Amino acid sequence: MKHLFLFLMLTVVSFGQGKVSYTVIDKKMDAIPDGFTKCTDSIAQYINANFKTESDKIRAVFYWTASNISYDLENMYVVNYKETKQDRIAKTLKTKAGICYDFSLVFNEIATAVGVKTVIISGYTKLNGQVGNLSHAWCASKIDGKWYLFDPTWGTGYIKSNDRNYLRNTNSSFFKLDPEIMLLSHMPFDYLWQFIDYPITNQEFIEGVIAGDETKTKFDFLSEIAKHEGLPKSDQFFESAKRIEKNGMKNQFIAQAYIDAMNKGNYEKDQENRAKFNENLSKVTEIEQQYKEAVKEFYDFESYRKRQFQPLVSDEEIKRKIQEPRDKLAKCKSAICDIEFDGDQNKVNLDKLDNSISKYLARAENHLQFVNWYLSQPESIRKTIVRPIVGTVLNVGTISKSN
Repeated sequence: MKHLFLFLMLTVVSFGQGKVSYTVIDKKMDAIPDGFTKCTDSIAQYINANFKTESDKIRAVFYWTASNISYDLENMYVVNYKETKQDRIAKTLKTKAGICYDFSLVFNEIATAVGVKTVIISGYTKLNGQVGNLSHAWCASKIDGKWYLFDPTWGTGYIKSNDRNYLRNTNSSFFKLDPEIMLLSHMPFDYLWQFIDYPITNQEFIEGVIAGDETKTKFDFLSEIAKHEGLPKSDQFFESAKRIEKNGMKNQFIAQAYIDAMNKGNYEKDQENRAKFNENLSKVTEIEQQYKEAVKEFYDFESYRKRQFQPLVSDEEIKRKIQEPRDKLAKCKSAICDIEFDGDQNKVNLDKLDNSISKYLARAENHLQFVNWYLSQPESIRKTIVRPIVGTVLNVGTISKSN
């Protein structure tokens, strides 16, 4: 995101903020040692060491970001798709320059590190009734249970539209704004991030409507945000795309945001599917290993039973010899039921393994029934018992001395 007009003279903004002095906090942030400004974690450590409340911490985050990073006018149209978020943050801290997305990344990273819940919002802006010619990014933070809006980019200075020169002018005009005030100039692509119960449409924003239509169904944004956060990442993007489309595709920025959300959703779904496949593959490998161990122990028991339970061991040991493989097979059976593979061949292979486990489990259950019955008999009776042929199904209820 980049925005040509970074300076907004709205008296209503200043009025909405009220008279608040941040001199003490700002001076403390001006005194941060250079060694602490190399990464966001060390900046956050400095803030946590000097401030206790969320309000003071978020002011420190905003002021440091706005007063130390300049708008990168030369690269405002340059996009490097290979750069990760961490790459961009590192570059911004090193050069002390960036575009709006970089400002938002740094703000979000530090705010999150100091323990303040923060999100980055993408959208577009309006100045003096005119929609900007580029998309934009800003932040929202939850302070003492309430959401406020922050635009560190517009808080750092402005570009003179007549000569395209960047002028630094650190200000608090876009620090800790109420959602309704922010909507005078900033419109999120996804109306979830308007933080109001009656969101305005893109058309209403363009026309200058400053309040949602309360005759419509209430949009409980707090519940919707909680629901959003509970979704898989792919579904977060897909649901966002639906809201973007629903709110009106009024310009190319909104259309591109919709496309981006769908693309990101598809990418995340692919990643989730790959992760699920690998997770299931790992589970199957573990099941196969436990199955092999159980089968080996099963045959060890059958061999022991064929030898008429010789050499003699304790009753507990006799039962253990069949109980353990039986339990392992039962565990394998339970675990395999929780696995779902896409693809016919994967399902066929899984069914084969499941059938094999089931057959050995049935035979192990049969042996365990016999052992439980056998161990319940007196020693004098045990000596007269002829063991059933291995592998046959035993009906314990019919067993008698003559067996």
